[in-house]
Amino acid sequence: MIKVYPVAGGSFTYAYVGFGTRAGFICGWALVLGYLCVIAANGTALALLSRFVLPGVFDVGYLYTVAGWDVYAGELAMMSAFFIFFGYMNFRGMDMASSLQLILAFALAGGVLVLILGSVATETSHVDNLFPLFAEGRSPVACVLSILAITPWLFVGFDTIPQTAEEFDFPPEKSRRLMINSIVCGALLYALVLIAVAVIVPYTDLLGQNHSWTTGAVANMAFGKFGGVILAIPVMAGIFTGMNGFFMATTRLLFSMGRGKFLHPWFVKVHPKHGTPTNAVLFTLGLTLIAPWFGRSALNWIVDMSAMGTALAYLFTCMTAYKYVANFPDIPEARWGKPVAIIGGLTSISCFAMLALPGSPAAIGIESWFMLLVWVAIGTAFYFNRSSELNAIPHEQMQYLLLGTKDRPLLFEAAQSTSAGMNK
Repeated sequence: MIKVYPVAGGSFTYAYVGFGTRAGFICGWALVLGYLCVIAANGTALALLSRFVLPGVFDVGYLYTVAGWDVYAGELAMMSAFFIFFGYMNFRGMDMASSLQLILAFALAGGVLVLILGSVATETSHVDNLFPLFAEGRSPVACVLSILAITPWLFVGFDTIPQTAEEFDFPPEKSRRLMINSIVCGALLYALVLIAVAVIVPYTDLLGQNHSWTTGAVANMAFGKFGGVILAIPVMAGIFTGMNGFFMATTRLLFSMGRGKFLHPWFVKVHPKHGTPTNAVLFTLGLTLIAPWFGRSALNWIVDMSAMGTALAYLFTCMTAYKYVANFPDIPEARWGKPVAIIGGLTSISCFAMLALPGSPAAIGIESWFMLLVWVAIGTAFYFNRSSELNAIPHEQMQYLLLGTKDRPLLFEAAQSTSAGMNK
């Protein structure tokens, strides 16, 4: 899809191309939720990290408790400062934010390699510690499904690639290889961290010690009392890459929706010097600053909401991809494009259903439903505020606003033309 539509907006743009304005707004708003949740989740992780590495420094000024997690004024100030910092970085421009992202990515990868080497070299390390492979008392299928349901959230990081498609300084065709390589590297790093934690001692010993941060405890076992501090560097790099990358993605998605008249023109304001979407940055910053007030225990609620939003966005992308190859059967990708789109669409539906259906191993809780309904209500208000003007815009003008040209096809127009011809 990036090859055909190398423009900002990603799944939001694809949903509009495939199914029109209403689908575009639903998909875009769901994707904004998914992106914001990742920023919030990474930000709240700073509190957990600080309690392990710097106990008693930021967890001061007790305020209240949310779902068993104590909220402190010191941690609120610390997390808010980092949110503001990354908001400022994205306010200053893409070059500065991208340079920081590259440095953090190398720090993350290097730290994971050091962790796995240290863990494997520890005297207590043994392959038998990796067993059992699944949680005791639960079937392997239930264990797999509970993780499968949130995979849209786990994969959403790769969705930032199409958000910056307009700014690529290489041919869009290379984006597929870039995304696949990113997924492979990400999967490898995740697997190495899991192995490092699991292989060092039997899991019952780890659980019995009741560590606030198990990975940090493993680093201490491997490298001594400073192991957690050593590990904190790549962990902070991982947190910061998530916050920085999704700040970039969220602000560009909001800007794209504003440029297409899906959101108020306020979101389209660009800084005269830095060329950045100023108000989109402020909106993103304002919402993310709310997250620390709910505490780290709200992470599960955040993940659930993000997974549902991104599953919906991926479904729209897969359906649009299917429509594209159906309308252009002579393109080289048509042979494998249809089955891949079908598999992706069914996977998205399955993930969404496992989160939404009561009784599912991955069914979301009442807190997630409440917060999700609040987000839907805000989106509904935004949509009806813009619907009259949005629906009055000719498709040709919208095509130019979102795609930058009238040469790239609108697939829903082709479907409408076919339907009109059949009715005649």
